[in-house]
Amino acid sequence: MIVDDEPLAVRLLESFVAKTPGLELLHSFTDSVEAINAIKEQAPDLLFLDIQMPDLNGMELAHMIPETTRIIFTTAFKEYAFESYEVSALDFLLKPIRYNKFLAAIEKARKANVGSSANPPQDSNTQPPTPNTQHPTPNNSIFLRIDGELRQIQLSHLLYVSGMKDYVMFCMEDEKRPLITHLTMKAVEEMLPAEQFMRVNRSYIVALDKIRSVDRNDCIYIGNEVIRVTEAYREAFLEYVNSKFPGA
Repeated sequence: MIVDDEPLAVRLLESFVAKTPGLELLHSFTDSVEAINAIKEQAPDLLFLDIQMPDLNGMELAHMIPETTRIIFTTAFKEYAFESYEVSALDFLLKPIRYNKFLAAIEKARKANVGSSANPPQDSNTQPPTPNTQHPTPNNSIFLRIDGELRQIQLSHLLYVSGMKDYVMFCMEDEKRPLITHLTMKAVEEMLPAEQFMRVNRSYIVALDKIRSVDRNDCIYIGNEVIRVTEAYREAFLEYVNSKFPGA
C-alpha cells in the first residue's frame, strides 16, 4: 500500500511498483485518516508511508498499524531519518525517489522475508536451492544506511561489527574509518550469514575467516583489534574453533 498526500508522489511509487516483479499494489491513499481502516483490515506486507501529512502524519499512523506490516518511509525531509527508527521502519527513502533506491529498499524487504508477495514467484516444480554452508559465496553483500544514503558493502571485506548503544560500527578492510549506522546488534546478527560471522560478546560480531589468532585467554586478534570472547558466547566459539582445528 501507498499513503502520501501528494498525488504526484503516489503516481511515481505506483509506476515503480508496476514495473517491479513480485510486487502487487493493494491500494493507494492521499488521505492518511482514510487509509487507517484499510491498512488494519488488509494488513499489507509493505507500506510506503509519507511522514509529513495533514491531520495524521506518518509517524502517528505508524503506531496504529498491524505489527506484521513493515514500513518504508518516504519524505522530502532527511531530518526525519532518525525518528523513523523509533517505529522500526524497514527503510527511509528521500524524495525525489529514484528507482534504484526503491529497488534497494525492496531488496532489503526480501532479505528480511517480508511477506510472500514481496518475493519473486517460483516454479512450483522447482525446489528452492539448498544453501551451501561449507562454501559461502564470498561476494555477498548487504545495504547499510550511512549518512542518509544506502550503501552496499561486500561482506568479504567486513572484519567485525562493534555495538554502541543504538548504533553500530562496521569495520572494513578497505575503509580507513568504520561505517556507522543506526541499528541494534540483534538486527545486525540477523542480517549476517551465521556460517561466516559469529557474535563473541555483547558488543562484537566477528568475521570468522578474518581471525588471525586466538590466545589462551580467549582473546581474538582481528585487524588492529583485540576482542575478548565472554563466557556467554565461549562454548559456541570454542565449538567452531575445534571444528576447524581438532585438538585446539
